[in-house]
Amino acid sequence: MPLLTRTFIKTAMVCFTLALMLGILLAAGITNGFFPVYIHLLVFGWLTQLIFGVALWMFPKYSNEKMRGYETLGWWSYALLNSGLLLRAIAEPIQSTQPNPLSGWTLVLSAILQFLAGLLFVFNTWQRVREK
Repeated sequence: MPLLTRTFIKTAMVCFTLALMLGILLAAGITNGFFPVYIHLLVFGWLTQLIFGVALWMFPKYSNEKMRGYETLGWWSYALLNSGLLLRAIAEPIQSTQPNPLSGWTLVLSAILQFLAGLLFVFNTWQRVREK
């Protein structure tokens, strides 16, 4: 299994664990403003990264020279997705409890980073989805 795939999958497992722990805190009423972070950890941290990692590994070869597409784009996708997720995890609770322009724009930036990660993944994977 390639390093990029392992990194996506292991990061997905970490995010899943963090989301479960945060879910317990939310259910106990200990945290305020963290429900969006919980959802993003599950959807982007766990599901999306698990899908990206498995797709990079299992989809048909891109070519004999670049079996899984452009590895650099895969790493950029990983970095952008997780940077966006981290920024969101920081800014979302602040924005929901003490709204301010800085945390609002940080959320916009986090969404842009995650969007770019998705575009890079699609661009890098598109040619691998074809007839035999």
